[in-house]
Amino acid sequence: MYSKLTTCVLMGLDGYDIEVEADIAKGLANFTIVGLPDTSIKESKERVRSAIVNSGHRFPLGRITINLVPATLKKEGSQLDLAIAIAVLDAIGVIIPEIKKELIFIGELSLDGRLMPIEGALPMIIAMRERGYRDFIIPRDNARECSLVEDVNLYPADSLNQIVDHLNGEKLLEVHISDLNFDSKEIVYDLDFSDIKGQEDLKRALEVAAAGGHNVLIIGPPGAGKTMAAKRLPTILPSLSFEESIECTKIYSISGLLGEVGLVEQRPFRAPHHTASAVSLIGGGRIPKPGEVSLAHNGVLFLDELPEFSKHVLEVLRQPMEDGIVTVSRANATLTYPSNFMLIGSMNPCPCGNHGNPLVECTCTNQMISKYLNKISGPLLDRFDIHIEVSPVQFSELSDRANGESSDEIRQRVNRARDIQIKRYKDEKIINNDRLSSRQIKKYIKLSPNVEKIVSMAFDKYNFSARSFTKILKISRTIADLDSSEDITETHILEAIRYRSLDNKYWG
Repeated sequence: MYSKLTTCVLMGLDGYDIEVEADIAKGLANFTIVGLPDTSIKESKERVRSAIVNSGHRFPLGRITINLVPATLKKEGSQLDLAIAIAVLDAIGVIIPEIKKELIFIGELSLDGRLMPIEGALPMIIAMRERGYRDFIIPRDNARECSLVEDVNLYPADSLNQIVDHLNGEKLLEVHISDLNFDSKEIVYDLDFSDIKGQEDLKRALEVAAAGGHNVLIIGPPGAGKTMAAKRLPTILPSLSFEESIECTKIYSISGLLGEVGLVEQRPFRAPHHTASAVSLIGGGRIPKPGEVSLAHNGVLFLDELPEFSKHVLEVLRQPMEDGIVTVSRANATLTYPSNFMLIGSMNPCPCGNHGNPLVECTCTNQMISKYLNKISGPLLDRFDIHIEVSPVQFSELSDRANGESSDEIRQRVNRARDIQIKRYKDEKIINNDRLSSRQIKKYIKLSPNVEKIVSMAFDKYNFSARSFTKILKISRTIADLDSSEDITETHILEAIRYRSLDNKYWG
């Protein structure tokens, strides 16, 4: 007795269709799964056996062989449970009509035959749709996220028996109708920039960063508002586009972090603790899963108390920051995940935090300060586009009852600047100034002789690296966009240079 049907496995964000072949022959009772299954698939034998029996069906005696095709592809995930169970039932004649070859079976089985939700359902459906499949049987708890995919028929089910009845034509499953409507309306946040008292320079720097997608390093004493400001950065970022939302949802789906939301509508904000490992930031595992740099894709990665992170952990951020992708290699797989995020780092100027503080005396020696600052390497420091120093907030600013500028007002300016960039780069593969390549900088950033002279003087004075020079050009382009100016003026370039001078003060 033989049967065959189709399911799906994931490798990173890419899905592959897998044929599940079931053969039942006479002989000693034995249940074997071949075709490079991992541990979770090998364990499915017991889940499938119990689910079939507890659903009221007879489990066949004899030699049961399940083959996963192609045999050269490593398979991982409990979502193959359903396909294996249906293949066994079909082979013994429980399912009367021939199973449609175009139908994809995805789901994990519990011992009593219930269909359990799985991780990565959305990228599986997307991948299979691209391969021409249109009909899917999935767990009901995954239906909401999968309904984002258009032009497919989703049949959510709660149990193995419901699927058997559907395939036998006794009680058909209903096609899921999506209740998700992507709306790019502004998200209402509990936090707001108007909560921040004083710190106008910091708020301006974050506005420039939001407008161009730039990375920011904030230096200042404890209690100056560094963390408070960073947490409010998402409130001034443009809303996610539908394509960006799908990208984020796929990443959160395979990470098992989607929950009942169904769709990521807000830009991610990730703030790992400084004890985080390199694997947790970059991603990893036997079959690599996304790390914090990918979970922050299209959003913000905030590293508070930056020097407290392990130096090795910080250094692994350099490549994802530069390329917008991260490739994780392991013995079993080499996978690439997107990691286009804004990095916001905050730190004290010294171990006690009061170096340069006019209100509190610093207790650190020069050697202690140097050792503390040198935890941030030059190459990593170079990758922060904007360096901004903050001072303690004065009592007069804290006691001022007047509200500052709201996030909504700042976001309107940011949106206008982003719209300018989207139109300018419509023929490129970028949407903001931070992603400009060397070729694109030459094409889109033109400096007048006076501006070039200022840049030349600053280059000699501050001994800028080549990377710092390109960062200045990108930032000045963003500042000009905020002013709706086609030309980069002396004012724009001077403000951009000011955002790159702190490394000379502290690390010079």
